[in-house]
Parts: sequence; C-alpha cells; structure tokens
Amino acid sequence: MRFYDRRSFLSTLGIGCLGAACFGSAVLSVEYLFPNSVLEPSPKFNAGPLDQFPPDSVTEDLEHKTFIIRKRSGAIYTMSAICTHLGCLTFYKQEEGIIACPCHGSKFTKEGDVFRGPAPQPLPRFYAELNDRLQLVVDRSQVVDQNFLLKV
Repeated sequence: MRFYDRRSFLSTLGIGCLGAACFGSAVLSVEYLFPNSVLEPSPKFNAGPLDQFPPDSVTEDLEHKTFIIRKRSGAIYTMSAICTHLGCLTFYKQEEGIIACPCHGSKFTKEGDVFRGPAPQPLPRFYAELNDRLQLVVDRSQVVDQNFLLKV
C-alpha cells in the first residue's frame, strides 16, 4: 500500500479539479455551438371571433403573451403582456382593474400606461384587424401608437 504525503495529495487533488473544470468548460462550449431551437409562435395570430371578446373586457392570451382589451364602446386594442422592466409575464387583476407584474411590482393601467414602477415604459400595443370572417387577427411584429384602436 502506497502512502502519499500532504504535498503529493494536494497536487493530485489540484490537478483533478483543474481537469474537471477544463472538461466542464469544454462540454459547455460544445453545447453553445449547438443550441436547442425553441419554436416561438408566429407573431401574427388569429385570436378568435369578434363575439369572443365582449365589450368592457380584458382577455389574456397566455400562448401569445398578449392582452386583448375591448372597450365599452366596442373598440379593441391589443398589447404585450410582457413587462417592460425585465420581461416578466404580467397578469390582469380584475378586482382592481389593473395589469400587474409579479416580479418587481410594476403596475399598469388597462391602457398599458405605467402608474407604478420600476417599469420604464408602457406596455407596447400591437396592430390588430378583422379578417373577412370577422375574426380578430393580431400582429405582434407591428408595434403601433399607444392611441391605436380598432373600431368595430
């Protein structure tokens, strides 16, 4: 049986740790070269028939991370459900009539305006239109002015 003195043991241990670190770095480097492809939904999507969105309602489309708001007048606007602070998914609090971010406490009006930070900007609005079958089509790739309304 062979005994190691302290210096030999620590040298062997140090070389082993260095080898493990190099191996781990190599594995991570190879994974970086071949990323997993995440399939994002199309930025343009059919949200559903117009009668699915009653007047004075807020609908959350979690799949597309979008709010669909229909005003009492019947006009519709759509906006992002992603907080402009750090990208957390927001949700609508019906009892308070606000949109809230659970991560850092930002609060938005139903129009998407920030009324409590730390979010630096309002929630962006997206272009929306009705197709020939009276279905709402939202295009998340087209950010529009905060006053944009689809009048129906």
